[in-house]
Amino acid sequence: MGKYVLKRLLHGVVSAVIVVLIVMVLIYSLLNRNTIMAGDPNYSKLQSNARITYEQSRYEAYGYQDYVPYADYLIELQRGGEITEEDRATAATIGRTPEKDNELAAKYIQQFTETYQSQGYEVVRLDADLRGNGQVKDGGQAALYAVRDIPLINRAISYFADMFFIDNVHYVDDAVDIGERGITFTWYDPVYNPTGTENVFSPAIIGNGTMHKYLLYFDNEFPWLHQNILTLNLGESYTVNRGVDVFTTMTASQGSYVLKPLTYPDTGLTEDSADNLHTATYAAGSREINGVYVERFGDDYTNVITHKVAKSKLGFSFVIGIISTALAYCLGLPIGLLMARHKEGLLDKIGTAYIIFIIAVPSLAYIFLFKSLGGRLFGLPTLFDMDTSGTNHLMYILPIVSLTLPSLANLMKWMRRYMIDQMNSDYVKFARSGGLTESEIFTKHIWKNAAIPITHGIPGSIIFAMTGAIITERVYSVPGAGNLLTQAINKYDNSVIVGVTLFYAVLSVIAIILGDVLMATVDPRISFTNKAR
Repeated sequence: MGKYVLKRLLHGVVSAVIVVLIVMVLIYSLLNRNTIMAGDPNYSKLQSNARITYEQSRYEAYGYQDYVPYADYLIELQRGGEITEEDRATAATIGRTPEKDNELAAKYIQQFTETYQSQGYEVVRLDADLRGNGQVKDGGQAALYAVRDIPLINRAISYFADMFFIDNVHYVDDAVDIGERGITFTWYDPVYNPTGTENVFSPAIIGNGTMHKYLLYFDNEFPWLHQNILTLNLGESYTVNRGVDVFTTMTASQGSYVLKPLTYPDTGLTEDSADNLHTATYAAGSREINGVYVERFGDDYTNVITHKVAKSKLGFSFVIGIISTALAYCLGLPIGLLMARHKEGLLDKIGTAYIIFIIAVPSLAYIFLFKSLGGRLFGLPTLFDMDTSGTNHLMYILPIVSLTLPSLANLMKWMRRYMIDQMNSDYVKFARSGGLTESEIFTKHIWKNAAIPITHGIPGSIIFAMTGAIITERVYSVPGAGNLLTQAINKYDNSVIVGVTLFYAVLSVIAIILGDVLMATVDPRISFTNKAR
């Protein structure tokens, strides 16, 4: 079995990569890149040359191209010692037209053009956009930049190469306050023991020069032991959750802030805060920009995730999905068995009518029906409220019911079918001739064999509870993962589309492999080897 699982896993990885490549081809090659500006509020406020340069910077952020402004080129020259700060400021002042460039600017513009054209870039110069009176329009200042489209294969290689990040002490560039780089182990986490007087046993590994300050730590949130040594990067969101990785978007808590007394270990400041200091990452120069950080932090590890009252998107989807799955299996399999045992009876006719209803009626229709009946007849909440999700459990009922009913009908249908198929088998006839009762035949023989195909879908049902249900979550306003992909498509958030697609593909591979393993465990007649028995 081990060889089979490894082989299927390798095939699954290849399949997931192919799926992601297809999605990248659709996004970056076949779709008009201008559509990404449709939902950008900043784009509509800009005019003239400022709009064009902003557009180019957005194309770079979305992964379409490399974009190098002339000003950035001069900054790099200054950092490399090739130009002084004074000369850089002079060279950065380009004229309204090439003829009006100062001598130093003309020199470096020529150098900039030759450098990037030799690398395959297109160098674009935008002359100043003037009014009729000769004044420059708003956003009409002259601009110069180099741009080059990123080949799809390079984009794909970069995406998969950067997917897993291993934190290390050389992540942070040389900084004044970084101090000695290294990793420290402590038995008493300073977040739990900020004053040094509370001997709270809480081992932690702390890094300096790393991206994350805390590489390994304990807390009171499941699964209690957390690590930031290896992190998963599915791509950075640009519209759905701007500047945040797709995986973090799915796993971070939501809702209003949870404020509690917090003592910052570096400075000793105590205040009501929602900061989760264990998630601190390095933000260069952050304390210089924000003076409040000086009062709280002793270094530039100031970028933290906050505690919020509600579950993450995956959390909401998984809770609703796993409960509905458990209910569907606990009810669907016994009902399907009874329908088969009492074929053509009253229970079988009622169950068949229910199955036909679920299949025939569009899911959106009966979801709205259950929503209306549940709200009016039973007074159940029909919309989800993140801030009360931890106390008002009634709001989970209607989404769970709406997800359970179609799964219930599907399991009833297939269980009935497999049971009836087994009832006509030869071994059943032999069992009857051997004197076994119908109850014994159903429980000891027919049930076991009929359940084997059903077991293949159990891992998938559990795993895909994390992906949520698009229609159900939209109808009940559940802040889950189900509508994340549709949000990304509507907002042209390419990174989220690719990241969520990869997430779904990997889950599919895992579900299929676990289904095969479970079937082989339940039925010893199934073998994954090529050896004849």
